[in-house]
Amino acid sequence: MKLSISHKHLFIALGFVSLAIGIVGIFLPLLPTTPLVLLAAFFFSKGSPRLQAWLHQHPRFGPAIREWQEDRVIRPRAKVLAVIAITISFCVPLFVMNLPLWARLLVAVVGLSLIGFIVSRRNRPLA
Repeated sequence: MKLSISHKHLFIALGFVSLAIGIVGIFLPLLPTTPLVLLAAFFFSKGSPRLQAWLHQHPRFGPAIREWQEDRVIRPRAKVLAVIAITISFCVPLFVMNLPLWARLLVAVVGLSLIGFIVSRRNRPLA
């Protein structure tokens, strides 16, 4: 399916927004950098092969993107940071906000599911 020019621009814009938020996440522990950079790579792949190639070859982000796309690998450090960020960000609604029980259960199930998915990924490519 061929995308229109406006769709390509939308994907490029979403890629830059995801990348910018991911870069902010390097400095703020509640924003998970790796998933946002992976999302940027996805958006760039739909909107601009040149930007996709640039991100794949980036010295900081490229290796994690390639490892995920080729082997579904998440490095241990990224796993630890993601689990910490998810735990903190999901505990706020559970313990600070006055939510009904069903909403608390939903938040807990989603958070635990995300953590389970991340932890279950391989740490390095199979040889």
